[in-house]
Amino acid sequence: MQDHIPVLTVSGAGLAEAWEKSLISLHEQGCAIRTEYDKPEDPPSKDATMIIEIRDPLAEPMIHKDFPGGLEDLQEYTMEVLDGIKDHCVRDSAAEKEDTRWEYTYHQRLFGYAVPSLEKPFDQIELMAQRLAKTPHTRRAQAITWQVWEDNFCYDPACLQSFWCRILPDDRGDWILHTNVRFRSNDAYKAAFMNMFALIQLAKRLADRVSTLAGKTVHLGRYVHIADSYHLYGAYFREFEKRFLHGLETRTFSERTWNYRDVQEIMQEAIPAILDKAKSMGR
Repeated sequence: MQDHIPVLTVSGAGLAEAWEKSLISLHEQGCAIRTEYDKPEDPPSKDATMIIEIRDPLAEPMIHKDFPGGLEDLQEYTMEVLDGIKDHCVRDSAAEKEDTRWEYTYHQRLFGYAVPSLEKPFDQIELMAQRLAKTPHTRRAQAITWQVWEDNFCYDPACLQSFWCRILPDDRGDWILHTNVRFRSNDAYKAAFMNMFALIQLAKRLADRVSTLAGKTVHLGRYVHIADSYHLYGAYFREFEKRFLHGLETRTFSERTWNYRDVQEIMQEAIPAILDKAKSMGR
């Protein structure tokens, strides 16, 4: 095994291209390291600290066909992060151990960050919007998820750590919102694409809110995704090779991707069923 964790950087015009490049780079240059979830027969994971730059987050083609999951899964996850459709699945931290619901949702941590000693939770995204509308160049527009009193001791602590934005004007005077996202741990193959897709949608929602508050046009600038541990589990190697790597060899990039605008209606048609499913969870 290597004695260091490599720092890898990739850049893509859009999400699909950047995610694909990140997996290729990780597969070729990542170090071998064990995880806390390995079975005895699993090979070590591929791991790296990864920096992914997406120069135009809304550029097409936006969706990669080889992310594990389908379009309905992508819509469901985005609604989970942006709209809190599964916040009721979070366990009561003061309840007995028999309450086996989730430790958190990202929506709950971002839009309703609760501190035990305070009565009212913080809507961090609204606070970011207000700060950016007032002072677009501020370095303080940040939302965090880590709760020291919970996440140092729970079974499944938050992977997403921070969501940071800053605004610069372009030559026309429009405001450009740039986004940095940091994960402490990120499953590169099974989760990262959906993570990035949903968080880009969150950045777009934030940009729209700042535009409303400031009375200025706000566009999305580059999105940078930073993962301390960007990993490909050894247990997934066979599936990854059969699906992802084989696809690189047998299909063109356009055949490996979709334009979001072409499948957005399909995703939206799934919303009623997704809401029904969410309501039945956590009971």
